[in-house]
Amino acid sequence: MKEKPSNISYFISFCIEQYKNAKQISGAEAMQHLDKYGVLEYLQEHFEVLHTQSATWLVEEIDEFIAVRQGGVK
Repeated sequence: MKEKPSNISYFISFCIEQYKNAKQISGAEAMQHLDKYGVLEYLQEHFEVLHTQSATWLVEEIDEFIAVRQGGVK
């Protein structure tokens, strides 16, 4: 099922907000960090599965994704 772009945009905005709050950083810092590691593309590409998860799980998934991109394993 092809999702509307607005649904994906709302989801990505939600993820950015949750990540920002969890890390206690500004929105600009969150965007910079998520963009640097390709998280935004990951969230868009895997929207169908990811949007069904909890906010806590999403932040943990983002942390794990970033750790892998940095060359480490969480």
